[in-house]
Amino acid sequence: MQLKSILLTLMFVSITTLSFSQEVSYGVRAGVNISNLDFDPGPNFVNQHRNGFAFGGFVDFGITETFSTQIELQYSAEGGKADDIRADYIQMPIMARFSLGDKFVIGVGPMVSLKTWKNQDAFSTFTFSGVGGIEYMINDELFVDARVHYGLSNILDEDVSNGLEAQNTTFQFGFGIRI
Repeated sequence: MQLKSILLTLMFVSITTLSFSQEVSYGVRAGVNISNLDFDPGPNFVNQHRNGFAFGGFVDFGITETFSTQIELQYSAEGGKADDIRADYIQMPIMARFSLGDKFVIGVGPMVSLKTWKNQDAFSTFTFSGVGGIEYMINDELFVDARVHYGLSNILDEDVSNGLEAQNTTFQFGFGIRI
């Protein structure tokens, strides 16, 4: 029930943002991930971080000259290093973005993720995270950015996790182009 409420809220925010937008820009973005799972209680195995990648596209809806809402759809390879705790996602971050002058933009918002990998038995299908980051505009089209995704929901399925919970934390360093 809680996931339905979150999705309806995200949909409402998206539709409201679309109705008030002044300037719309599009683009593509790619990056590298450093991610890991935070277990509670601690796991009885070695939990190493995973290096992965992310790529996707975005639409940025300008509300004012210094504020916009950016909606993305991206693929991201995350989770832990061991094969049985890797998790690949299709993600939809929705970020409120604030310009800090001509070159820097900070953003923060929620992110819903759908797991897309071969072993669905032990892992929940949907996860919810918070995302925040900073972007530096190299010129009018090219940018580099750094983000952190902090998992707010347990990614392990309660039926098979035996009381173990895990949240995904990911640091992402990317580059992109606005079209």
